Amino acid sequence: MRALNIKLLRNLWTLKGQGIAIAVVIATGVAMFVMSFTALDALRLSQQSVYQSQRFSEVFANLKRAPESLAERLRAVPGVATLETRVQAPVKLQVPGFDQPVTGLAQSIPDGRQPQLNQLYLRAGQLPEANRNDQVLLSEAFAEAHELQPGDRLSVVINGRYQALWISGIALSPEYIYQIRPGDLFPDFSRYAILWMNRDALESAFDMDGAFNNVALTLYTGASEQMVIDRVDQLLEPWGGLGAYGREDQLSHRFIEQELEQVAAMAVFLPLIFIGVSAFLLNVVAARLIRTQREQIAVLKAFGYDGVAVAGHYLMLVLVIVLFGSVLGVFLGTWLASGLAGMYQEFFRFPWLEFRLKPSVALTAIAIAGGATAIGTLTSVYRAFRLPPAEAMRPEPPTHFRRTLIERLGIRGLSQPTRIILRNLERQPIKAGLSILGISLAVGMMMLTGFQKGSIDYMMDVQFRLAQKQDMTVTFIEPTQRGALHELRALPGVRYVEGFRSASAILQYGHRTYRGGLQGFSDPRSLVQVLDEQLQPIAIPDEGVLLTDHLARMLGIGVGDTLQVKVQEGRQPELAIPVAGLVTEFIGVGAYLRRETLARLLGEGDTVSGAFLAVEPEQVAEVNRRLEAMPRVAGVSQRETMIRAFDDMMSDSMLVFTFFSVFMAGSIAFAVVYNNARIAFAERSRELATLRVLGFTRPEIAFILLGELMLLTLLAMPLGFLLGAGLCHLLTVGMQTDLYRVPLVLTADTYASAALVVLVATLLSALMMGRALAKLDMVSALKSAE
Repeated sequence: MRALNIKLLRNLWTLKGQGIAIAVVIATGVAMFVMSFTALDALRLSQQSVYQSQRFSEVFANLKRAPESLAERLRAVPGVATLETRVQAPVKLQVPGFDQPVTGLAQSIPDGRQPQLNQLYLRAGQLPEANRNDQVLLSEAFAEAHELQPGDRLSVVINGRYQALWISGIALSPEYIYQIRPGDLFPDFSRYAILWMNRDALESAFDMDGAFNNVALTLYTGASEQMVIDRVDQLLEPWGGLGAYGREDQLSHRFIEQELEQVAAMAVFLPLIFIGVSAFLLNVVAARLIRTQREQIAVLKAFGYDGVAVAGHYLMLVLVIVLFGSVLGVFLGTWLASGLAGMYQEFFRFPWLEFRLKPSVALTAIAIAGGATAIGTLTSVYRAFRLPPAEAMRPEPPTHFRRTLIERLGIRGLSQPTRIILRNLERQPIKAGLSILGISLAVGMMMLTGFQKGSIDYMMDVQFRLAQKQDMTVTFIEPTQRGALHELRALPGVRYVEGFRSASAILQYGHRTYRGGLQGFSDPRSLVQVLDEQLQPIAIPDEGVLLTDHLARMLGIGVGDTLQVKVQEGRQPELAIPVAGLVTEFIGVGAYLRRETLARLLGEGDTVSGAFLAVEPEQVAEVNRRLEAMPRVAGVSQRETMIRAFDDMMSDSMLVFTFFSVFMAGSIAFAVVYNNARIAFAERSRELATLRVLGFTRPEIAFILLGELMLLTLLAMPLGFLLGAGLCHLLTVGMQTDLYRVPLVLTADTYASAALVVLVATLLSALMMGRALAKLDMVSALKSAE
């Protein structure tokens, strides 16, 4: 075995503590990189695979009612590849042991067989048998929420008539991967169900014999989606067409894309920050580590080893550590990605998960870590190798001597160890600055991964304490006269009722459009408020519309501009409404008018789409029971239920990712501080031993080394807070969608928790260095290492 190989093994054993700490930094950065990109790839690949294999439609259209004979004219539209007509019906369900209202959507499938488009994936059971009108398929999410199985009985109200159905199977559909009730912001699997029934059975139950009210279709390659949509709208308009739309506006797909955008913002931004910080720290640590080998490099040079051999030796030393950390990081990241993608699969109901690690992801992470380490190593080796052996064998002298700042200021009363600490930091500003920067980056990363909990709490507080104070929201099957509000006020326990009118619409300004709706509120209001930039309630003007600030940015519209509106219901008027102001919302987006103004624009009387209710807590169950019996009520949502649903969504997505990130950031913080302490000890062991010989006590020696470490940590805190605030701002900018916007809220807890983790890491490192100082052999330390 060559002498350098023996020396390599000896150095690896001698530097095992520092090597493990460096490997932790590498493993954490690589694991974060691999976990994030692999989990995101798994979700994207699963989405594409399910859409393709289950033949997910590209264009959809809803309408009131049209005869089946119209289907042939729709199929003849240029560009249409496959078209399927369907019947959809809102339903109410009664689940034994569940006393809250449950609504759902029943959708037809060809009798006894799979549909051509949006094919179902059977998780259990079988399709309804042909000619059976009492069998139904049930969505997996709802079935799991209520522990329902094939063979169980389900009570359903369709078109005001009670029916007892048998569950023939549990299914998933590409249309409802994100199963959410229209109008809701968050999924609620226990209170909203999707059912699939034989076409004949649903036609009969919903009085749609020989007719349809929903169309799904796919396009030929190269066909113009907009031209097809325009032609379909023309054909459906006489039959109450509500406006065809492409896949990008399909409810489930749209929410999936927005959620994946949020995941992607975190899955790209955070790992790049992690791997970038890790690369910087590795560069600094490798350079300082090699500087501690300065005398050994000089000896090797004196023995005749050339620069390539010495550089190769030390490069191999650090690359062995990099390889160990990288392999560990790849395995750890893959394992974490599998668990993270599995958690998301509970949220996004993909029938299967396409999970695989792309070699390019692992190789990119390893290359970044290895390249940064190699640069730091070769730079330090080159500097040491340029010196004559005799000079390099001596300890590196200070660059210059001069009176320090405390001496020039005449500050007295400081102990000798304290003066040594301050003098050392001032005379080596670059080394001290890099140490401060490394620790501050650790602080910033802790803030970046820890601030989201406080921001989400703030977002929820604004939404459900300031903006929405209602206990219940009731929606009607179709707009009804204002007199329906009196019926609601008469319910026992109802303290206050506010009606609202909503109308689905396409909002347009210039070439930008958004499929959403208009919301008409009463004024004055007490249950639901719209808020200004200072989160103060504002009145809705008599004329004009108030837009959510994020929606205004999406459309590129400002106050005073005119919003073009294409209403998608009733007479479908096209409106031009001036923008009167902007409102602040963190969850969802909206366009708000006075209810009377909206009624006038729609050309209808004083109608309401639903109502907000304030209810006595002890009467909630009774009100739910009464509302369930009202034929005109389509659905009921409760404020507390929405809060729980949002908490579940955050727990399943963002906060799970944040938990992994906080753990990894904490690991890097400890590794950074420990490496600083360990390398400082290696660099100054001769100096500390000399001070011991000169009469300094062990506590004084420990104070010099550990006091310097603690001072560097304290000096790094302010810079770390600034870096952390900047990183948090960049992350929130990338997490702005119309589903929700995470505000930048940095609380005292955010700063305190980041500082606490780094301080604890410093104390642990100090304890470990204290043990090393206690074992310091003065005679050995004063000798050369070789």
